[in-house]
Amino acid sequence: MSFFRKKRLFIILIGIIVLVALVGFSIRDRVNLTTAEQFVSDVIGVAQNVISTPVKYVAGIFENIDDIRNTYEENQILRERLAQYKGLIYEVQEIKDENEELRALLDKEDSIRSYNPIHATVTARSPERWIEQLTINKGKSDGVKVNMAVITAEGMIGKVQSVAPATSTVQLLTGFDEFNRISATVSREGGKGIFGLIESYDKETNSLLFKIIEDSDQDIEEGELVVSSGMGGVFPAGLPIGTVKEVVPDQYGLTRTALVEPAANMYEINHVVVVERLLGQDDEDEAEGEEE
Repeated sequence: MSFFRKKRLFIILIGIIVLVALVGFSIRDRVNLTTAEQFVSDVIGVAQNVISTPVKYVAGIFENIDDIRNTYEENQILRERLAQYKGLIYEVQEIKDENEELRALLDKEDSIRSYNPIHATVTARSPERWIEQLTINKGKSDGVKVNMAVITAEGMIGKVQSVAPATSTVQLLTGFDEFNRISATVSREGGKGIFGLIESYDKETNSLLFKIIEDSDQDIEEGELVVSSGMGGVFPAGLPIGTVKEVVPDQYGLTRTALVEPAANMYEINHVVVVERLLGQDDEDEAEGEEE
């Protein structure tokens, strides 16, 4: 019994020594691996490669999806900023055009120093009467009165037809008929002007009809400027009305009528000046018959 116990202890001791030797052998720095170690290493490497390849592929798909999502979001942001940029460009251009128009109107004040200019903005135009009348944002409380001349930087566009406390309706020259007349003259430097009346607008020729009332042998030439004469007492003198296109006599050859192209663009009107004549206000009522 004692012999078998000693033999068991001896075997255990030998096993411990072999185990320690194997552990020490396996952890030391070696260049060459044993066959068993090589087999185990290869099996583990192949298994890792088999497992990691699909894992990397799936991870790559998710990364690509994230990249696509990020690219889409960045694209949306860039589109919004591009739209804002285009909007700013249009806004700047509109402000630039409006600024040029207002500057041109301010320059007109020098040519009408004897009169009070009332600056106004067009607020409405009826599609049915687009070339006949418009509405502005100045009225009786601003000093606007019926029959006052209305101009743009290019020239006269019409007269005030009716007045409310805060707004006014402007009758355009293109809406004039036989009941609307303007005392006018052909402007000539260093010479005598030829007087007449702007009586109506002819839609067939797109021209204002300037009836010459002065008995004069002077010929009117194409391109000459027709301006307000100021003789009516309401409109100031010197406001550009238009240029002569053609002169036609009546069927009896007794009178002459000039076809006048309006100086101002009647279709694109944004800002206007209502001209209040400071002199001759006492004669206004007497002159209304002539200027209307």
